[in-house]
Amino acid sequence: MARKVIITCAVTGAIHTPSMSPHLPMTPEEIAEAAIGAAEAGAAIVHLHARDPKNGKPDQSPEAFAPFLQVVKQRSNCVINITTGGAPTMLVEERVRPAAHFKPEVASLNMGSMNFGLYPMLNRFKEFKYDWEQPYLEGSRDRIFRNTFTDIEYILTTCAENGTRFEVECYDIGHLYTLAHFVDRGLIKPPLFVQSVFGLLGGIGPHPEDVAHMKRTADRLFGNDYQWSVLGAGKNQLSIAAQAAAMGGNVRVGLEDSLWIGPGKLAESNAQQVKMARQIIDGLGLEIATPDDARNILSLKGGDRVNF
Repeated sequence: MARKVIITCAVTGAIHTPSMSPHLPMTPEEIAEAAIGAAEAGAAIVHLHARDPKNGKPDQSPEAFAPFLQVVKQRSNCVINITTGGAPTMLVEERVRPAAHFKPEVASLNMGSMNFGLYPMLNRFKEFKYDWEQPYLEGSRDRIFRNTFTDIEYILTTCAENGTRFEVECYDIGHLYTLAHFVDRGLIKPPLFVQSVFGLLGGIGPHPEDVAHMKRTADRLFGNDYQWSVLGAGKNQLSIAAQAAAMGGNVRVGLEDSLWIGPGKLAESNAQQVKMARQIIDGLGLEIATPDDARNILSLKGGDRVNF
């Protein structure tokens, strides 16, 4: 049987601002439609953030998530993954609230504090619709995305009784060792779902050797106890997806990670990026995982045990 590859789609995130693309989902209706479209295109998992529908600013209140979580669950069998990353401007107590309240099958978890450089995008986008966008990007020159050992432990223990599996986001090699530390302490248990992030300023780069190094290190630390997935930021999205799929990994795409579908060409939807990833997987002679395949591979609790 062909190996099954899990496609995750991160539909809006907190990196890009509304002025960068007319296709970036902002309202609950847009986020729901984007997630459902991605699932119909082949994404087994949808990774969800919320935004203020008036101005697109990241919003980590449970009230902002509720409208689209219910719609996606009603209209799709996909696995719903709720962020605990929120935005780099938020405190951990704010960031964990949606996952703690809604008890999803999967939630994201960043494995280290880091510089999170968004300010180079100011060179490409000169005009902004909303007054928060430019200061948000400019502020990343001097902003640390805080994920201390205490913060990580706080998220793990806050969600410990929920049966939630974490999409562990690792932006550098040291983050893998931090994950190993929490595994050794018994605060996070296999099977691990390791999402390696490449090409974001402040983290590991997008070179093929960087991708291979992440995989080698994770193999050495976790052996058969983990599932590996990758996301490439910006223009690196599909090339890194192709490399990882060929190396035995899973892939993540979506407008959170990249606004593009080709050089200088904005993606018109999240589903469009999922279809491109699916073409790569099909071309390698592999199969895409269904949502229930993903539940089996990752030992998830099931969509009937969430709180939405």
